[in-house]
Amino acid sequence: MDPSTNKIYHVHGYDSRQHLDHYFSDKPEMVFAEDSLIFPIENLTKTFTEGHIKGDVLIDLSSGSLVHHLYSACEFFRHIIVLKVSDRCIMELKRWLDTRTGAFNWGHATKLHLEKEDKSDQLQETEGKVRSAVQHVMKCDFEKENMTDPIVLPPADCIISAWLLDVICKDQDDYIRYLRKFSKLLKPGGHLIIIGCLDTTYYTVGKDRLHYLTYDEDLARKALVGEGFVIDGCKVKKRTAVSDLVDYKSLIFITAHKEK
Repeated sequence: MDPSTNKIYHVHGYDSRQHLDHYFSDKPEMVFAEDSLIFPIENLTKTFTEGHIKGDVLIDLSSGSLVHHLYSACEFFRHIIVLKVSDRCIMELKRWLDTRTGAFNWGHATKLHLEKEDKSDQLQETEGKVRSAVQHVMKCDFEKENMTDPIVLPPADCIISAWLLDVICKDQDDYIRYLRKFSKLLKPGGHLIIIGCLDTTYYTVGKDRLHYLTYDEDLARKALVGEGFVIDGCKVKKRTAVSDLVDYKSLIFITAHKEK
């Protein structure tokens, strides 16, 4: 298929529940658990428990209707603000936050997180903490100077961006441009955590084939440094999943802070 015909996440959208089922569920056919669940949970747990990244406000700028990347964060930030470009993703996420019937079950991911913290008996308490910490789920527009116009967000102590830059950027210039926009939401000295997939060309949700930015670790590092960030840590993990739903070769987890 011609890559130019691939749909684009924030332009065309997709079925957010199918996205979760394909890449983050506990279904027998879901083969990405080690990469999409365990890898981010392990690294985020380690990052936050080290105690260097904490504060009042965390902004989540991630793809889809993800929750599991916020389990560790909610212990270290008073307020979590989630920004989404898609009404469908907002509805899916709010269904879980409001404990509504038919919400996606994140229990398997919660258990993985609790195993890392040796707190396997606190599932409901942990999910309750996340729900309490997520104060706002807001729609945003990446093309506006102020993405949440007319609302002006408080400067964030930390931003988590999981698999978002990968799917909204058409090229490497876009990666730098959006990274600059994200940086404007951070306080001087604030931290940025990026999770992504390297050397990818497409991913699939249901019958839709979607665009994915092809980039490597070197580009991510250079883009961050070029936008005034100091890289605190970077981990790359080779792909383990066997599936033709997506063709990434490895995952990347980067922590950085914005120079004052």
